[in-house]
Amino acid sequence: MSTRRQALTLYRNLLRESAKLPSYNFRMYAARKIRDTFRANKTINNFEEIDRQMATGKDNLELIRRQVIIGHLYTTDKLVIEHKKKLKPSDD
Repeated sequence: MSTRRQALTLYRNLLRESAKLPSYNFRMYAARKIRDTFRANKTINNFEEIDRQMATGKDNLELIRRQVIIGHLYTTDKLVIEHKKKLKPSDD
């Protein structure tokens, strides 16, 4: 499998797993951190550095998976920002 395909698969898996985090703040932080890190590392050409970053990403994926499990053990109420607002038809 090509390195590019592996990186894209890792990126999708990280985002998919981070979306499962029960805490809104952790979920948004993880998604933002993943996007920013992949954007910052997209110009790396050194294969050793690419391998190092891929290993770090895989470790982080496992960490996120563990945090998802732990987060679901201790659930809390959703924040106000997480509730979808139902729009009422206007009376114009």
